[in-house]
Amino acid sequence: MWESLNLKFSKYPARMAVAQKMFELGLRISEDGKIYCGDLKISDSALAAAAEVDRRVIKSTVDVIIADEELYEIFSNIIPAGTLIKNIAKDLDLGVIEVEAGEKSDGILAEVAWIMSKHNIGIRQAYAGDTRFNANPVLTIITEDPIPGELLNEFIKVEGVLKVSIL
Repeated sequence: MWESLNLKFSKYPARMAVAQKMFELGLRISEDGKIYCGDLKISDSALAAAAEVDRRVIKSTVDVIIADEELYEIFSNIIPAGTLIKNIAKDLDLGVIEVEAGEKSDGILAEVAWIMSKHNIGIRQAYAGDTRFNANPVLTIITEDPIPGELLNEFIKVEGVLKVSIL
């Protein structure tokens, strides 16, 4: 998909910024060219402000996506991922761990989950940054219980992990 976007928008960085913001936020394009987050209609001016572009760029980006069968198939089927509860985890008596990965990030989620399961720590939610958007993506895991500090050493030993934070 990103290759198609790069081909279509290589001369139009503002359009690329719009497409990336739509993907990041889970925004889809309907048949009539309107933009939605789930069933909530998003105004062109609101998306333009979020993508830091002129609102006219929204319309031109949507037109290009609709005209391209492959891109339209993707952008018409995007579903928002839901609520990330990281910022309210403490209020809910949950734990939060953030694991920053380097270039070799394959298998980090599996290793971290295995360490947690071996210590009987249940996972409520996991969210990983996209390697296409971030050089060092962050894996955020919300746990049923706070993470004991002594597990930091186990997490940092996982291949590809650059940094671990218990919040």
